[in-house]
Amino acid sequence: MAKTVTTIPATLSRFTAAPINSTKKRRVAAYARVSTDMEEQLTSYEAQVDYYTNYIQSRDDWEFVSVYADEGITGTNTKHREGFKRMVADALDGKIDLIITKSVSRFARNTVDSLTTIRQLKEKNIECYFEKENIWTFDGKGELLITIMSSLAQEEARSISENCTWGQRKRFADGKVTVPFRRFLGYDRGEDGNLVVNQEQAKLVQRIYGMFLTGMSPMRIARTLTDEGIKSPGGSDHWNPSCVKSILTNEKYKGDALLQKSYTVDFLTKKKKVNEGEIPQYYVHGNHEAIIDPDTFDMVQTQMAARTPGKNRVSCVSIFSSRIKCGCCGGWYGPKVWHSNNKYRRTMWQCNHKFEGEKCSTPSLTEEEIREVFLRAANKAINEKDEILATYRDAVMPLLATEELEQEKTELESELNVVAELIEDCIRENAHVALDQAEYQKHYDSLVERFDKAKARHAEVSDLITERQARRQQIEMYLEQLQKRDLLTEFREEDWFSMVDYMTVAAKDDITVKFKDGTEIKA
Repeated sequence: MAKTVTTIPATLSRFTAAPINSTKKRRVAAYARVSTDMEEQLTSYEAQVDYYTNYIQSRDDWEFVSVYADEGITGTNTKHREGFKRMVADALDGKIDLIITKSVSRFARNTVDSLTTIRQLKEKNIECYFEKENIWTFDGKGELLITIMSSLAQEEARSISENCTWGQRKRFADGKVTVPFRRFLGYDRGEDGNLVVNQEQAKLVQRIYGMFLTGMSPMRIARTLTDEGIKSPGGSDHWNPSCVKSILTNEKYKGDALLQKSYTVDFLTKKKKVNEGEIPQYYVHGNHEAIIDPDTFDMVQTQMAARTPGKNRVSCVSIFSSRIKCGCCGGWYGPKVWHSNNKYRRTMWQCNHKFEGEKCSTPSLTEEEIREVFLRAANKAINEKDEILATYRDAVMPLLATEELEQEKTELESELNVVAELIEDCIRENAHVALDQAEYQKHYDSLVERFDKAKARHAEVSDLITERQARRQQIEMYLEQLQKRDLLTEFREEDWFSMVDYMTVAAKDDITVKFKDGTEIKA
């Protein structure tokens, strides 16, 4: 018996899932994007929006939804493309049946983003049409063509990125400096595009450097500026310690400029990384007028390098934080509130480790007692300033000399260069000549050991030089101020910060104040 096959025609569109004879209009949206906010690009952006609005509304079988757009946004990722993300969300919520865009590159310059989004939309029966390439995503060849075109768009984005990077690095190599002037304290953009001193802001920069050199930490400086209601470079009411530290370490304040401090790792994600030697940097000397003289700037860098973190790290909860040392365990004193819930409430200073392990026997002090001790010791130092100055010149200055250490550092740097070259030669020879591997390894290990030994000593010598230079600068600045001082009649924060290194408490009647020149006076 012969088989009979009867064809049952489809009644639903496999693209829209609607009946084939349905007169329901397709809900259509368009997407437009320009990558910069330059005037010619903005004209293109407006033209895209106007064109697609009229184009969709002119079709009787289409119902206009909206034109979604992103202005001045890159297409290499979807992170900041709010218009694109809103369009996809609306489509997935069932508000759109068809999305029209100018080209694949307008939709996305990232192959993964493009295909992921298109597949996500196809699962919900939402089609995309790319006008320039004439690609419909529901067409059998659609995804293949989109994959190819998206890859080409991504490579075009890579090429554009590399060209921009080359241009920027050429500017750096030519010594052309650019900074974010809106968030850069102390300078404005000049007519030639270079940095011009903003005299009003420059006073604040100079004050920040002065505060640091008197002994205030970046956190303390930030808190002081915040309390005084001074706006940060970004226009915020709150100053961060990192912002202060950035100002204190920025070489542009001494008239120079280090270019290419960071670079873009991936053109798709726009992720940036601090340049740690991966690509060249360029240092421009004397690029613009300085706000901070080079000697003061270098002094701040030395002081900054000498401050090291640890168990008893520098704190700035109060002006007395990290300035009062326990004579029993060597830890810092901290503030403790006594009788917090009644009228006898007061703040006392005691060892932060008083009840850890063996109990410290050192006493607690009121802030008034600390002030009185400081005034007595400071006035003793002022009375003896001629003797202190003579002692520094004759005894302390030679101990802080760095000439021999700097000579040793130079020799060690030469040794490191020589050994590094020997290691390279050793590896190169082993790669090209058949050597006894046991002998090769022995020779290689001896060179590495020699290199490591020189490197460790180089780090040690560098730390010693930094420490001595910081100490010398601190003492010289202190003695210069001490020579001008008269006896103190009242406690002032400025005097406390500029004179005291720390005080050591052994007992109520046994408190020693160590001043910044190393002088210790029992008060």
